This record gives sequence, C-alpha cells and structure tokens, in this order.
Amino acid sequence: MNAPLPPLRIEPFKVACSNCNLRELCLPVGMSNEQLERLDLLVGIRRSVPRGEPLFHAGESFGALYAVRTGFFKTCVASEDGREQVTGFQMAGELLGLDGIGTDRHTCDAIALEDSQVCVIPYHQLADLSRELSDLQRQFHKIMSREIVRDHGVMLLLGSMRAEERMAAFLLNLTQRLRTRGFSANELVLRMTREEIGSYLGLKLETVSRAFSKFQDDGILEVRQRQIRVLDAPALHKLVNGANR
Repeated sequence: MNAPLPPLRIEPFKVACSNCNLRELCLPVGMSNEQLERLDLLVGIRRSVPRGEPLFHAGESFGALYAVRTGFFKTCVASEDGREQVTGFQMAGELLGLDGIGTDRHTCDAIALEDSQVCVIPYHQLADLSRELSDLQRQFHKIMSREIVRDHGVMLLLGSMRAEERMAAFLLNLTQRLRTRGFSANELVLRMTREEIGSYLGLKLETVSRAFSKFQDDGILEVRQRQIRVLDAPALHKLVNGANR
C-alpha cells in the first residue's frame, strides 16, 4: 500500500478580490466595492497544489468551492473497470468543487496538471452571504448554469460528432476560454496529455494522435509536442458547424 500523501500546504492570508486580476472572471463580477470588501473577508485562504497532486478526491466531504487563481486542473472519475475517465479541464478564473453541493461529498477527483494555486471559498458562508447580496447570488447562479451548459456540450461531442469534429470543438473551446483570460487564442500549450484528451472526448490515444497529424498536414495546426499554433481557425469552425447541421 502506498504511503499517504503529505497534507497540502495551506497559508491563510487576506485575499483582496477587489484587486484580483481575475475579478471579471470569477464570483465578484458586477459587485460594488462594498460588496467586494465583504467577500474579501470570506475568501481568506489560498492553497497551493503541486503538479500531480489532488485538490480533493471523490468521496471526500464537501465544504468549499475553489477558484483557480493560477495553473490548470483536470477532474476525473474511476470507471467500472478501474480506468480513469476525465470529465473536465479547469483553468484560471474557473471554479472547482461544484460537484459536491448536491450530496455534501465530492463526486470526482480534481488533480493539478501543473503547479497551481486556488482561492478557498467556504461554501456555507458563501451561501449565507449570497442570500444577503443579490449580485453575488445571481453571479453564482450564472456559474452553475455555465457548468450545466458545458456538460451538455460534452454530451453533444460524444453523441453526434466524428473524431476530427470532437477535436476541433475541443480546441476551439480551449482557445475561446484562453482569449477570455487575455491569452493568445492562436498559440497554446496543452497542459493535459493526449491520453487525457482522448479520455475526455471518448477517443483512443491513436485517434487523437491521428487527428493532430491530419490537422497539421491540412495546414490547420502547427504541432510541436504540446505546443499548438492555430493556423486556420475558420477550418476548425467549419468542421464543428458541419457537425451541428
């Protein structure tokens, strides 16, 4: 049996949401300075999660949401045969832990794909504050709705698209999310492996590799291991739009 992992380092400090460069991407959107100050008192801990380490595991008691400040995560569950099934990827400005709200226990693992840092938001205190601050409650509902829509999008990928179309939709989704966060939409470094992409999209590793090779041969992408340059974004859109007709 493997020795238990050492506890993750937790450093309490004053998190100033009003000065956070992710304030337009996280919970505080549209809130007044006074409301942000009240949220500052709630979000009082940052947690560092080294690459490969868990933020939480399936079955653990749920007590907080986590806003990704830096880094990249994957969420995954164990399939019936023991294999890992990737259920999502989360980057800076996005929330983790919503899976635990319904049952008070997490239903998936959240693993850092690179050295990462999150803001810890105690859920019950957040719920109490949301009842007082209608702007915060509306934003929280928007975030939950966005997650539901994203899940529906994955079901569409797995149910109606060919392999190349799934890959095109996946890449377009990543570049759109990166653009929203101020990064280049044409150049990206994949934080996940091709195996993890395949698990998420319901594709075999060989199929993912073939799709990347075909996109490169067709002049759509330039691929250098995990470094991707999008050369022809309209071609990716055409693949996805063709699948949705």
